Amino acid sequence: MADIVGGKTAPAGFRATEAGGTTKPTSTYSSLLASVKEAGLLKRRTGFYVTVFVVITLCLAGAGTGFVLLGSSWFQLLIAGALGIIFTQYAFLTHEAAHRQVFASGTHNDRVGRVLAAGVVGISYAWWMNKHSRHHANPNTKGKDPDIAFDTISFLEEDAAKQRGLMGFVTRRQGYFFFPLLLAEGVNLHVTSFRTLVGREKVEGRALEITLIVIRLALYFGVVFTFLPLGMAFAFVGVQMAVFGLYMGSSFAPNHKGMPIIPEGARVDFLSKQVLTSRNIRGRFATAFMGGLNFQIEHHLFPSMARPHLRAASRLVKAHCASHDIPYTETTVVKSYGIVIRYLNRVGLSARDPFDCPAARSLRPR
Repeated sequence: MADIVGGKTAPAGFRATEAGGTTKPTSTYSSLLASVKEAGLLKRRTGFYVTVFVVITLCLAGAGTGFVLLGSSWFQLLIAGALGIIFTQYAFLTHEAAHRQVFASGTHNDRVGRVLAAGVVGISYAWWMNKHSRHHANPNTKGKDPDIAFDTISFLEEDAAKQRGLMGFVTRRQGYFFFPLLLAEGVNLHVTSFRTLVGREKVEGRALEITLIVIRLALYFGVVFTFLPLGMAFAFVGVQMAVFGLYMGSSFAPNHKGMPIIPEGARVDFLSKQVLTSRNIRGRFATAFMGGLNFQIEHHLFPSMARPHLRAASRLVKAHCASHDIPYTETTVVKSYGIVIRYLNRVGLSARDPFDCPAARSLRPR
């Protein structure tokens, strides 16, 4: 009997049972992992990450030099956009350090990740680690994956159905609003992470992260508002934050949105869970653009795998999935954005329209 996932029949290879069921999930992950290890694809590539860090830092220095040379000019907005891109590239390095991809020592990875996240990017490492770890454990799983929890955008039909008024209007068209809303995601990331740091919940490294973020904000705003006219300074910060939010969201959104949703309480073997809820992005420059997130399937199967090994691992994973009849999804970045927009619009149709007739609503295409 076919599994029903997110209102659709699950693809072949999705072996899920409700909690308490008698079917025991099976997995061929151990044999795949052995092949990956034998190929040496789990070895650290610290030199690669040092090189990437140096290149990004040189770009930051170049942006700073440009800022000084341009002075009071609206061309400063180009520098602001460049900073948005540079900070996102630092965020990719933070993400990889958090996954133990950079150093063999977990302590070293955490130290570097915390300094990059709080001191350079300006967001909480502890907050992000907690959220992202839960996502990796249960991607696209109802009630467990924080990345599909409601937050302005509804990723589940039951969340969309609760929206009323202005939110209902936005939700019914949320696919079209999604990328414009990402322009504010940079602010949301900063505010949410800082709110967590000053909240009552236990946070590892709270004092250090607050100190780093405060120093970073003081230096950043101090320089911008000291050397630029007030209006230009606000525009500079706005552009930088908008590019940062759009770039971050555009890099993470294609990976899982529109892929099967695992029902709450379902049991799914590890390999199927990670492969069938993830989507890879093809393209010559996709790895540099997305910081390795384009190989999302391999990243979820082997979270500690260094970025340079992901392409070789994808060939092994693709062959393994083909031999076991497990769908392996990959597409271009442009097509993935189209999929995300259509998926969000479909989910958004569940939002209540106060002028809608219930009978007519039941006839809407799904």
